[in-house]
Amino acid sequence: MNITEEKIDSQNALLKIKLEPNDYSAQYDSALKKYRQQITLPGFRAGKVPMGMVKQRYGRSLLVEELNKVLNENIQKYIKDKELQVLGSPIPSESHKEQGNWDNPADFEFVYELGLAPELKVEISKKDKFDFHTIKVEGKMLDEQINNVARRYGKMSEAMKAGANDMLVGDFVELDENDEIVPGGIMNQATVSLEFVDKAEQKKFLDKKAGDDVVVDPHKVSRGHDDLAKMLGVAHHDVHDINTNFKFMIREIKHLEPAVLNQEFFDKIFGEGEVKDEKEFREKITKDLEKGFVADSERLFKRDITNKLIADYNPSLPDAFLKKWIRMTNEKPVTAEEVENDYDQYQKSLQWQLIFNKLVENEAIKIKSDEVIERTKQLMISQYAQYGMPAPEEEELKQTALRVLSNQDESRKVYDMLYDEKLIAYIRENATVKEKPVTYDEFVEMANKA
Repeated sequence: MNITEEKIDSQNALLKIKLEPNDYSAQYDSALKKYRQQITLPGFRAGKVPMGMVKQRYGRSLLVEELNKVLNENIQKYIKDKELQVLGSPIPSESHKEQGNWDNPADFEFVYELGLAPELKVEISKKDKFDFHTIKVEGKMLDEQINNVARRYGKMSEAMKAGANDMLVGDFVELDENDEIVPGGIMNQATVSLEFVDKAEQKKFLDKKAGDDVVVDPHKVSRGHDDLAKMLGVAHHDVHDINTNFKFMIREIKHLEPAVLNQEFFDKIFGEGEVKDEKEFREKITKDLEKGFVADSERLFKRDITNKLIADYNPSLPDAFLKKWIRMTNEKPVTAEEVENDYDQYQKSLQWQLIFNKLVENEAIKIKSDEVIERTKQLMISQYAQYGMPAPEEEELKQTALRVLSNQDESRKVYDMLYDEKLIAYIRENATVKEKPVTYDEFVEMANKA
């Protein structure tokens, strides 16, 4: 076997592989013998089909399979031995047809295209400046959260008339385009929370009593298609075809009276004596909200770092090769136009991966197996807590974590998470990071930017 590399430019190369019979004949003969033992043909016992017939019927496909194995194995070995930094994976050259006779195999020659990573030097210093945006918890947001907590621990009672924050229990009945009941149409008992209803539609319900009915657009009294499907008792895909009104027949009106902000309420929320007055209660709620926003701030911080470093270093890529590679290796067929439309996002992702890998290499960031196991245990404990379940004993928890990590995909997720955290911590320590408080609306606007 002879493999030669032909550089096209700094990021594109061709691999030319020449095979002689002794490079593949042993594997090919073994595959033929194995297949001969497995197949049955009319007139022959299992394993007794003449080899000439096996070759005639199946030889070409078996040869293709074995040559592909030989090629892949030796290409990967060549890349490793030569320490080539490839992007994607080698693909057969469309402009160089393979040479050789598949029906009478002897010498073969194949040509593969390679995309090569750029030479990249990345450094983080105090000259690199980043903002870490925190959300200011104040005013309307704090009042709304306190009201939500008070409502969560409030008392439900029957009401005579419907108010803007009440919940109605009743029956949805399907109507036709003339607002007449559809015989055999959709009919389902459900609840409607008026505080989440479109304001114009909400007015139709105000001051209504049990026994009254209201003609409504069901899309305007629900929060999205999932909610509407549950409300009407239909499958999700069916809600897209609903384009007429429904009658909502009110059975009950439920009014929620928020809890009174007193010592009994404070003790119920935070434990006896932990909060002594409304001022301390507001401070506690503020801290809880701030803690809940930390993960959002970290995500925005990472995105800002990613975008800035991509803009600063802008690693060059063999774009034509990568577009071809995506098209040829995608699980489902994709057109060149589809690849072009999505390429910008893929390009940025790969550029960040190159920068990320270089920083990890520069700083010799390592993840130990003990760290991975410990993080997996923490994730599992959090998951148990979400469902209100106690975590298992230490040994059982560890064994379960090891079983989870035996799955390569799950293991990679945990490793990626830890590498992310360590790299961001390194950047935070070595760059200039300024904490910048913003309002919730400002934060949302920044987070929604591409």
